[in-house]
Amino acid sequence: MIHLDTSFLIRALVRSSAEDLKLRSWLKAKTQVGMSSIAWAEFLCGPVEISAVDLAARIIQDRPPFVDEDAAMAAQLFNLSGRRRGSLIDCMIAAVALRVGASLATTNPEDFRRLEPAGLQVVAG
Repeated sequence: MIHLDTSFLIRALVRSSAEDLKLRSWLKAKTQVGMSSIAWAEFLCGPVEISAVDLAARIIQDRPPFVDEDAAMAAQLFNLSGRRRGSLIDCMIAAVALRVGASLATTNPEDFRRLEPAGLQVVAG
């Protein structure tokens, strides 16, 4: 299973981009693709056209919620990774991916590499 970070989804919606081609290959191979409800909310903050939201919703139907277990893990990740300002949302996205056993596809791998010691598998876009 692969979860998409917001940055990956945004670029995957650009036809023929590297992320679009990668996402298409995963879908063709029947790889399960999803994203956390946190990343989905970040995507919806836009700016984004309604047609892009509709397309993304058809492609990414698995959007697990952020639950108490994720909150505890996100706090642990935040503290273990140096309590960096602006990184809490990344820790929340990573926590959901860890809970569901998903790798995380992102175009910002350096934002997530510091979380790999906790078990996060990062797929660079």
